[in-house]
Amino acid sequence: MTPDTAVHIVTNAVYVIILIVCVLIVPSLLGGLLISIFQAATQINEQMLSFLPRLLITLGMLILAGHWILRTLLDLFATAFAQASSLIG
Repeated sequence: MTPDTAVHIVTNAVYVIILIVCVLIVPSLLGGLLISIFQAATQINEQMLSFLPRLLITLGMLILAGHWILRTLLDLFATAFAQASSLIG
């Protein structure tokens, strides 16, 4: 295995991880921002008001994008295992 091949494999894995995290976390961050703006406007300082909607948004995105996430991870691992025999030796 050459250093270029190793860098390519790691780069591809990091890209997939970043993509999956962005799909799950960015909607939660946007929801948290909207809730923070609402809390600042109404001066309500309840911690549950900021936590529960973000949790529900994250769970909703996991339900909606779960199939895509599993397919993406399956493709990554299938590619890695398919290349494993040619990389060793």
